[in-house]
Amino acid sequence: MKWQRARQSQNVEDRRGGARLPVRGGGLGIGGIIAVVLIGWVLGINPIDMLGLLSQPQGSAPSASAPASIPGDAAGPGAPAPADDPQRDFVARILGDTEDVWGAVFQQNGQTYPAPTLVLFSGAVQSACGQATSAAGPFYCPGDRQVYIDLDFFAEMQARLGGGGDFAEAYVIAHEVGHHVQTITGVSARVNDARRRGENVEGDGGLLVRQELQADCYAGVWAHHAQARHQWLEPGDIEEALNTATAIGDDALQRQARGVVVPDSFSHGTSEQRVRWFSRGFESGQPNDCDTFAAPSL
Repeated sequence: MKWQRARQSQNVEDRRGGARLPVRGGGLGIGGIIAVVLIGWVLGINPIDMLGLLSQPQGSAPSASAPASIPGDAAGPGAPAPADDPQRDFVARILGDTEDVWGAVFQQNGQTYPAPTLVLFSGAVQSACGQATSAAGPFYCPGDRQVYIDLDFFAEMQARLGGGGDFAEAYVIAHEVGHHVQTITGVSARVNDARRRGENVEGDGGLLVRQELQADCYAGVWAHHAQARHQWLEPGDIEEALNTATAIGDDALQRQARGVVVPDSFSHGTSEQRVRWFSRGFESGQPNDCDTFAAPSL
């Protein structure tokens, strides 16, 4: 993937050099963290909620006490990526391209796209949704409309989950940005309203699965337009994304963890569904084709 062709976003906040937040439970190593993430997926529980890492549910209002940054940040929003930090450069360029693609999509509909900030952290971080550690994996907090990523996740994704590569990493970022699109278009609020009414939103075909598959489809929409703009994909890149989508399907994770699949606990969709919806977005490039909520079957 020739990702250097994209422009750098000015909306990357680097907190990796800042003060570390205390980690509950004595502090898990990254290997143990991935294990907890897998258990959370198997049980159909958001790993953030499982560990008590976020004090507010997705879609809640920002916490008044949550700091905008942690003292000692290495680089704040808008700081250019250091020449010796290719990982930050990569993230900034992928985020910048999502801004360009979604900015154009919103403009075509007479709207303005409010770009999210992407926060890089190491170990632990404070968001408007509460405190989180790397156990959460990459996540989007609607309370502050920011994407949070510990870059160590990408190495673990390849080593433990069987997915990886630069385009696979771009897919993960684009998926989280997809949740941002859902927040500003009101989709996430509708899902959270259903949860607050006591509706069962989990399970195969449930609202949570549909929300996640739509974010996969939005990642595909971004990839479609990015490829048209840059012609940056190389042989094997699409396979990287599809292999990653396959590796993180609910059925694959459950089968890997305990040898059985429990559809009633699905929260993100099966491997086949995740591949299908990413591919649908990539092939069409049309956000309207990503309406998983209206789809009779997934």
